[in-house]
Amino acid sequence: MKLNIKVIPKSSKNLVREEAGVFRVYTTAAPEKGLANKAVVELLAGHFKVPKNSVRIVVGHSTRNKIIEIIK
Repeated sequence: MKLNIKVIPKSSKNLVREEAGVFRVYTTAAPEKGLANKAVVELLAGHFKVPKNSVRIVVGHSTRNKIIEIIK
């Protein structure tokens, strides 16, 4: 399954929310040295109840808009 997500780094909370067909992932991590990407993978794995290695960033490693693949 592939998802379009928008990442909001340096948020006050960690949260996954679906708004208008796009998942928004709020993370407290800063967008430095891949920390926000790592947090996004962990948050989505917890949200969809899959292991972290089942969540992969396909497109958008350095942008807020990403395409994520989840393998179940």
